[in-house]
Amino acid sequence: MDQKPLASSTLRHFRETLESERAELLAQQEHVAASLTEVRDARDGEQDDEHDPEGPTLTAEWSRLTGLQDDAVRQLKDIDRALARIDDRSYGICTRCGKPIARARLDARPVAELCIDCARLAETGR
Repeated sequence: MDQKPLASSTLRHFRETLESERAELLAQQEHVAASLTEVRDARDGEQDDEHDPEGPTLTAEWSRLTGLQDDAVRQLKDIDRALARIDDRSYGICTRCGKPIARARLDARPVAELCIDCARLAETGR
């Protein structure tokens, strides 16, 4: 089902929102990368942190930081796909059913590819 694309002003609003989120994620990635370097250096120094009662172990910190890094990569991919949909003017149209995605959903989740009904179906595996 073909739907009318969102207005240019609406697309501009969401582009600005997504680009801002993207910039924040890139800054977060830089911080996490620096922290990973510190943890790697500490691990290479063979510090015995396993018995430090005042903080997480180096292994736990490494795991936490790599999890943050993986999340940021996934979020950046979602943002880049949303920006590509803005470029091709398909943003705001459900990729599954072709119906418009509600503005409230886009405001809450600017990377949304599915309308709320299709998202619910996807969650239940249908």
